[in-house]
Amino acid sequence: MSTFHHVSVLLEECLEGLNIRPDGIYVDGTLGGAGHAKQIAARLTTGTLVGIDRDNTALEAARETLAPFGDRVKLVHSNFSQIAQVLQELEIPGVDGILLDLGVSSPQLDDGARGFSYMTDAPLDMRMDSGDPLTAEEIVNTWPYEQLRRILFDYGEERYAPQIAAAICRRREQQSIHTTLELVDVIRRAMPPQALREKQHPAKRSFQAIRIAVNDELGAIRQVMDSAVPLLNPGGRLAVITFHSLEDRIVKNAMADAAKGCICPPDFPVCVCGRSPQVRVLTRKPITSGGEELNENPRARSAKLRICEKI
Repeated sequence: MSTFHHVSVLLEECLEGLNIRPDGIYVDGTLGGAGHAKQIAARLTTGTLVGIDRDNTALEAARETLAPFGDRVKLVHSNFSQIAQVLQELEIPGVDGILLDLGVSSPQLDDGARGFSYMTDAPLDMRMDSGDPLTAEEIVNTWPYEQLRRILFDYGEERYAPQIAAAICRRREQQSIHTTLELVDVIRRAMPPQALREKQHPAKRSFQAIRIAVNDELGAIRQVMDSAVPLLNPGGRLAVITFHSLEDRIVKNAMADAAKGCICPPDFPVCVCGRSPQVRVLTRKPITSGGEELNENPRARSAKLRICEKI
């Protein structure tokens, strides 16, 4: 299990942003390689860390990594979008900090058998939780053209989405697409020569889009952003790391919305909504990785950290 190694992004910035108290209760909703979780647990004395992950492989590796902390750590197999239910089952009414690292773990990307990688031939899977019913193979072979085009364009920001979606539909009329490299071949053939000369792999954006759809990643982010703030104790903090603009927009807007007071129209003589701010946003601009971290971990280049504090 110890081979599940993942470099934690913006580690020091997260620890500082969470403002960890030794007796506090914290949630790492995206446990992954447990890099963040290990450092949080190390700062606790009488406090508790709840670690959540939907990937059983990651969870088992984290169990080994976090074993020295004993009862300070509680590990749960679940989706971070279910954080409210997880805490209810653990009979924890409120927490002092929640961390969400929305990036796909390096071991998931690098393990060819999982189907996330466009560099290794494997079954088209891409499920973070192997118990989930929807796979990349089902999306590629059964979703209609317009749905494929939409996810490629919206989730992958792929400018050749119409051509790629059409090529997928043509190929699957002749034979089903079962493996990652079969899909890569379809994508390559659909793109113009100038696109194939770009530094970025031609399948990168499409694979990202399909992965997001398989795991309903954006839906899960919206759900957790709605439920996380009410779970924080006064002074508790929510720290979220995103890796592309769609995620960051959801997080930014949710934090800004939670920080708003009255939302009555300006011409109302008195407030009738009764709304007051729930949080203070501590990051006017997102925190990003410095040069040293980027040299050690190029995958951190697109990471953005936003933090808010419960009032």
